[in-house]
Amino acid sequence: MSESDHQPIVTVTPTKDGPVMLSGSFEVVDSDGTVLKTGPRAALCRCGQSGNKPFCDGTHSKVGFES
Repeated sequence: MSESDHQPIVTVTPTKDGPVMLSGSFEVVDSDGTVLKTGPRAALCRCGQSGNKPFCDGTHSKVGFES
């Protein structure tokens, strides 16, 4: 594989009772194709209660979300 064929590494890590953490070279894109965020880090909501979806705003700790 040549260097031009090398794909960036993205790590997706669900945290205990919290968000899914993304790290690496990525884009978060909405259903209209709008780029919401590019890497190197982002926290995505898993509890469904964030006021900043799809991103985590810490609400999981207030609502007692358990993974």
